[in-house]
Amino acid sequence: MDKKIRSDIRGLRDRCSVAYVGSVNGEGFPQVKAMLVAEHDDMRVQYFSTNTSSKRAAQFLENPKACVYYCHEREFKGALFTGTIEVCTDHDTKAMIWHNGDEMYYPKGVDDEDYCVYKFTAETVNYYHGLGNSTFSIDELYGD
Repeated sequence: MDKKIRSDIRGLRDRCSVAYVGSVNGEGFPQVKAMLVAEHDDMRVQYFSTNTSSKRAAQFLENPKACVYYCHEREFKGALFTGTIEVCTDHDTKAMIWHNGDEMYYPKGVDDEDYCVYKFTAETVNYYHGLGNSTFSIDELYGD
């Protein structure tokens, strides 16, 4: 993978505060939702927080296939990560991305039963810029 492309993909991830998360509903149709980016360990794993009672959480529990799209609208750049989402309700994962002020949404705190975390694990990334469109395995992002 070209170093410039690798840098662009990392830059999109680092700069975007919102990502578009895609799921599959029970009828097999794609569903997309803009979500605040909570945190990411590396290019392979990304985290988002939401309500356990949400439609999307139910969809991921039934079918974990997912995508996450980051874009820079003015530069016409985008990175579409494809992989799976795990709906995490354990204390440690929820506490990892908990921020002061989150109690506004989850009044019972980090252990609120309606608070969960999506742990997205990417397998591939499709990078789009200008007329270029290339798909890479996530492992290729870790080259020299």
